Amino acid sequence: MGGRRARTDREWSVLVTASRVLLERVPALTDQLMDELTLHSAQFDAAVPRDEHWRQINEAMRYGIEAIAAPRTAPRRDLTYAEQLGRQRAEQGLALDLLLHAYRHAGYLVWDELLRIVGEEDPDDLPMLLHTASHMWAGVDRQATTVAEAYRSTEQSMRRRSDERVQALLDALLEGRSTPGLAARAAAGLDLPEQGRYAVVVLRVERRDGREPFRRLAVAEGMRFFWRMRTDCEIAVVALDGKAGLAELTAELVRPCQGPGGISPVVDSLSGLGQARRLAETALRTLPPDSQSIVRLDERLPTALVVSQPELAARLIADVFGPLLDLDPADRAVLLETLDAWLEYGGSAGRAATRLYCHRNTVFNRLRRLEQLTSRSLSRPRDLIEMTLALDAFRLTPG
Repeated sequence: MGGRRARTDREWSVLVTASRVLLERVPALTDQLMDELTLHSAQFDAAVPRDEHWRQINEAMRYGIEAIAAPRTAPRRDLTYAEQLGRQRAEQGLALDLLLHAYRHAGYLVWDELLRIVGEEDPDDLPMLLHTASHMWAGVDRQATTVAEAYRSTEQSMRRRSDERVQALLDALLEGRSTPGLAARAAAGLDLPEQGRYAVVVLRVERRDGREPFRRLAVAEGMRFFWRMRTDCEIAVVALDGKAGLAELTAELVRPCQGPGGISPVVDSLSGLGQARRLAETALRTLPPDSQSIVRLDERLPTALVVSQPELAARLIADVFGPLLDLDPADRAVLLETLDAWLEYGGSAGRAATRLYCHRNTVFNRLRRLEQLTSRSLSRPRDLIEMTLALDAFRLTPG
């Protein structure tokens, strides 16, 4: 299909003459439009100061009327102004549908006034004016499109800046900063209660070829997740409702998230997130590097004590396992693996033997040798505690 029919010289003359008269009536049209917009929605007065709104409508109408009769090669000041207004109205918070209503309603008022002017001056020219209607409304459509695009672009930019500010607040809380009002601002930005039940999850992540090794949960029953990416890990702040607890959280994470990972105890406010993050990281350190488990700190407290004090852990290893360190590495590994299996199965030599693919007497013999080398007895509670903690320390100490 072809484009719009070009305006004839006669049509052009009628339009230019009527537009000049119309420009003199812009203040009255501005008053009328202001009143009708206010009746349509109180948001106009709430979002835009009335004096400012009057001035801007007056200018927008003038630029629009000038564009109606301007040559196609003339600069489109109406579009430049529409772009400016679109950005400003987005910043002022006026709804886009109301802004578009204002533009289109202004178009109706301008067109009605053009018809009135031509009818008053020379009614015989009305058919000439009607032939230009498509040009006039095409101009209004371009203005509406321009103002909408500028509005949406500004809105997206504002939302992005707002998201970045909220994420920065969340990062500050996770770092444990004590800036006054920080928790309150984060609560408002995240739509969360400042006082509530929260836990922090830290997952060790290896990213290969830009792919993520797990799926970030956003919501689960009784839980909302807020993720923050770090170089070698992912951190989630989890808002828990009155029913959900750490057991439910762990169960939800195991399905989509591959470990290793650590979960903090529950804290009772956003301001406790810094402490919760540190405790979640401690829980993570209780796992060996090749583990794929996700563990809660409250279930790993003895081991957490060991990894939290590396200097004391090294002394514990040297004191308890000193003689083992001089053994051949393969021989030492067999003894420690036997101790680990025996502990895992609650002191059952038979079950440990099944896991180790050996006879239960072999398990007893290895444990007796371990007792002789360490000068400790697995039947004495205090000695058993020392050997258990030393085993954790040995397996979790780098090197």
